[in-house]
Amino acid sequence: MRGIGYFLTVLLAFGLRAFAGFSVTATQSELLFSFDTNGTNRSLIELAPYQNTADAVSITPLRPDAWNRKISVSRFDGARDRIYSGFVALQNGTPEGPMRFVEVRKDISKYHDPYPHTRSKKGLQVQMVGDAIALGVQHAAFNIDIGASVKLTPAPDDFHWKMDGHEFWFDRSYIEAMDRQIKDMSDSGAAVTLILLNYAHPSAEANRILQHPGYDTACPGHISEFNTGTPTGLAWFKAWVEFLADRYATPGFAHGRVVNYIVGNEVNAHWDWANMGHVSMEQFGRDYERAVRICAMAVRKYSSSGRVFISLEHDWNVLYAEPNQTQGFPGRLFVDFFNRIAKAGGDFEWNLAFHPYPEDLFNCRTWEDKSATFSENSPRITFKNIEMLPRYFRGKELLFKGAPRHIILSEQGFHAKPTAEGERVQAAAYCYAWRKVANLKGIDAFILHRQVDNVGEGGLNLGLWRRDPDTTSKPSGKRPIYEAFRLADTPHWKQAFKFALPIIGVKSWKEIERQN
Repeated sequence: MRGIGYFLTVLLAFGLRAFAGFSVTATQSELLFSFDTNGTNRSLIELAPYQNTADAVSITPLRPDAWNRKISVSRFDGARDRIYSGFVALQNGTPEGPMRFVEVRKDISKYHDPYPHTRSKKGLQVQMVGDAIALGVQHAAFNIDIGASVKLTPAPDDFHWKMDGHEFWFDRSYIEAMDRQIKDMSDSGAAVTLILLNYAHPSAEANRILQHPGYDTACPGHISEFNTGTPTGLAWFKAWVEFLADRYATPGFAHGRVVNYIVGNEVNAHWDWANMGHVSMEQFGRDYERAVRICAMAVRKYSSSGRVFISLEHDWNVLYAEPNQTQGFPGRLFVDFFNRIAKAGGDFEWNLAFHPYPEDLFNCRTWEDKSATFSENSPRITFKNIEMLPRYFRGKELLFKGAPRHIILSEQGFHAKPTAEGERVQAAAYCYAWRKVANLKGIDAFILHRQVDNVGEGGLNLGLWRRDPDTTSKPSGKRPIYEAFRLADTPHWKQAFKFALPIIGVKSWKEIERQN
């Protein structure tokens, strides 16, 4: 049974939508405003995305005569695109409701191409492209860092981008290195995902512009939330995403094709992976929702099929950083809050990138997870109860235009204890997870982490390949999981997976698939 908090969330969402008073539609040349009623002494105010309704009363109206139910304004103010702006209606000088953003987009994309069809859900965070192609990877994920991408002091041959009448520059060597990996994978037929990150930068000036103003250098991950709260930070973030979206959607795909963009990493553990200091869930959520909305708009300007995702780790109804509620929050609570404020501002096509690691990252026997139950109040969602995730997202309040949002499993892996038996159990864990997900409706991709063990993962051995102990992440030999992964989506999977049944403690794969 759904609790009172759930119903309060739904009522608030619908109440905010009704109170909003108008919707915004973007075309190639105009913004169309549709108000619920005719107005008297109603004016329309344009705001930057980081402003709020309190700022509206001191700004000169964009339209002081917004009395009719339907009005329009030019989408462009000179070279500046108003498609990212927020809008507030004032009635007799008082805000009528929350700030609203473009909610409907009518043929605004520069490029039109259908979302690619893949053979299966098999995916990998790719380190070695040739090996990934040989493995038959259908979904490839790569990290990309804004600080490594931008060039505040450009060289003559760096990439140039013009947006809103301003010039932006991007590092040619870094971008071309990304191109090579992305193109090889997308040319092989894989759907490519970029994970957008904001690492601390050696340059103090880059950090001043790109890091969130609240970033705390004490954070362990050294990754900041994106800075969309200042004019300069917002401009660079918009330009970066626009540059990527254009580059990786251009017809012919000369640089490769990207179809998925994940904004940040595991944001319900924001202190570690998307830091903006010690903040409440509501503070973080409003800031993050702004970045995701901007990213979604930038992607849609160039690609008619690109998708944008929020990122969560496996803590679903428990607090990540007990007892400090300013460092993390439960994923389900955040999803409901994010959904509510997105609807209040004008719903948009955000999706979910989830990480259902085992409850204990050092114990890959995820089928034994005690905190993963088949209740909506389950503390965690791991592969043991992964079907609970798409089930929750089929709830009416989370639908977008009547359909469930897309879910990908964008990062998860299984630790191999350094013994032959430990490696067999790791391979069995992958077999278990694959059979749970392969035919599960509502999960689009299962992207394994990692291809090769990495020294920087706190002792975890997650790779298909073992690491040369004298290196950071140089492969030294394949584990049993390698063959299980290679054959998972082929007609030979049953024979390849047979060894795993007694390890998991079942006689048939149907025993674990029955919950699907």
